[in-house]
Amino acid sequence: MPAHVITIAQQKGGAGKTTVAAQLAVAWVKARARVAVIDIDPQRSLAGWHGVRCGALGADGGGIRLTEVAGWRLSTELDRLRADHDWILIDSPPHADTDAKAAIRAADLVLVPVQPSPMDLWAIGPTLEAARKEKRPALVVLNRMPPRGTLPDRITAALAEKDVPVAAAMLGSRVAFAASMMEGLGVVETQPRATAAQEIRALAAEVEGILGKGR
Repeated sequence: MPAHVITIAQQKGGAGKTTVAAQLAVAWVKARARVAVIDIDPQRSLAGWHGVRCGALGADGGGIRLTEVAGWRLSTELDRLRADHDWILIDSPPHADTDAKAAIRAADLVLVPVQPSPMDLWAIGPTLEAARKEKRPALVVLNRMPPRGTLPDRITAALAEKDVPVAAAMLGSRVAFAASMMEGLGVVETQPRATAAQEIRALAAEVEGILGKGR
């Protein structure tokens, strides 16, 4: 079966796109899937993480293949990768520019990370609208959520009022995510039994369920 393509997109910078892409990639590769990641963000954060990973685990990136391309070359690169991978994750640039739209157009599912802030909520509109225009399903992922308080419920309620699909799996504000990224790894590798690892596995399973693809 050809790969499913997941684009992580959000107009606002700093929403956690690279973290979501890298952590999902590791979760799937540890489940013995064939995984590729594509970095089309000029900031090259995912490529930087992958470089550290190669330094730690070898030139094959611990089973995760990285390519860096401009948005206009994305379709050609996907054609090259699809047959040999189960999952392809695209880390797209902030702002609803041409490259981000190309990544959304190529996706089987668009994940939109949202932090618990009004700025993040306000910023999702253009990304969701781009997904709608390209007729691609989108799913908001609540990211860096606080461990206590009513804020997750308030954010979820605000999104529900906008009729926005929200993932049941949330990612908490946990040091484990950042600590694993610093090592070029994922939390399922550094702390496989921790809550952070459970959260990213839950998100991976939810995506699999949406796309009808088991491990």
